[in-house]
Amino acid sequence: PICQLPLPLGVHQSMFNPCCMKRLCNGCILAARKRGMRDCPFCRTPTPKTDSKILAMIRKREDAGDPVAIWHLGVKYDVGLYGLEKDVTRAIELYDRAAELGVKEAHCNLGVLYAKGAGVEKDMAKAFRHFEAAAMCGHVPARYNLGYIEGKAGNHVIALQHLLISA
Repeated sequence: PICQLPLPLGVHQSMFNPCCMKRLCNGCILAARKRGMRDCPFCRTPTPKTDSKILAMIRKREDAGDPVAIWHLGVKYDVGLYGLEKDVTRAIELYDRAAELGVKEAHCNLGVLYAKGAGVEKDMAKAFRHFEAAAMCGHVPARYNLGYIEGKAGNHVIALQHLLISA
């Protein structure tokens, strides 16, 4: 019972499944549960209950070379979730790998880290390039960040264009 409609932008209107690395809308998940299906509606894998099982699923997908799993594991290292120690250096390695494989969220995360100087030397040129790469793939927050950077630099016309696109 998967609707195949475009996902809403709000992250609370959909759920990420670590078994297949797919994001499904809450409506599809609700429809599956109404039919008595408690497994993943996309791949039919039983839903893991513990952090260690979720992490094992993510690592399995990462070992298989899944770009989204690589990015997702990077997020877990960046924040320090699922029992992992916070390790920004490892997160950057994983983000770089995922970005090379075309994950727009990885580009945006790298842009944020380079803009803040978190775990790496602050480099606005690299941050801008990563935000630009993510924005070119349709990542809305990255487009907003480009508008913010351009506005701070005094390029108000370009900033307005980025901000209008991101709205």
